[in-house]
Amino acid sequence: MSLFRKLFGNESSDEDKDRDQSPFNPEAIIPADELFTLNFKKNGGKFLYCENLEEAKEHFEHILEENDWFESEALCFEPKLHSLLEENKLDYIKPTKPKFLLASCENLIADEGSVLFSSNQIKQNKPNELPANIVILATTSQILLSKSDGLREIKKKYDRDYPTNITTIKYFEKAKEEDFLQYGSVAKNLYLLLLEDL
Repeated sequence: MSLFRKLFGNESSDEDKDRDQSPFNPEAIIPADELFTLNFKKNGGKFLYCENLEEAKEHFEHILEENDWFESEALCFEPKLHSLLEENKLDYIKPTKPKFLLASCENLIADEGSVLFSSNQIKQNKPNELPANIVILATTSQILLSKSDGLREIKKKYDRDYPTNITTIKYFEKAKEEDFLQYGSVAKNLYLLLLEDL
């Protein structure tokens, strides 16, 4: 803070405002979890915070009710999530027309507001081969600042048996205008059940 501002009050110059809003100012840095939330919502994602697993199950049921997905088919490649589908009478064994994908993820990328997947969650499917609706169950400890942090975490987590098909999904609603940045990417209707684990 400048000496003149201390002496003469709160009248700040344009230079002080620019410095305070600069991304290089350490005080202007947003924590990764807040940054992820802001960017995820900006990309069109639907975010539901859960304090415990019971709350996550309750939110999942609300999603099913909102979209009328009860007693329909779902795509899920992770056995640890099958009980959630079974509790709600959803068929996940060889679905022909799944209404949605239920999956976990490798990480949540804060600087883009994207979700990082690998073959552990989506097998060898490309994003455009997945259902238009996706429900993700993730934890707050999976939020990382950048893709490079996410790749480093995958390398550390799997030691030798690295997963394949590592990809991110970033856009969760169709662009309102033609945006060349979204060219080639597929918009998904994505719900994130974020479970507190820190």
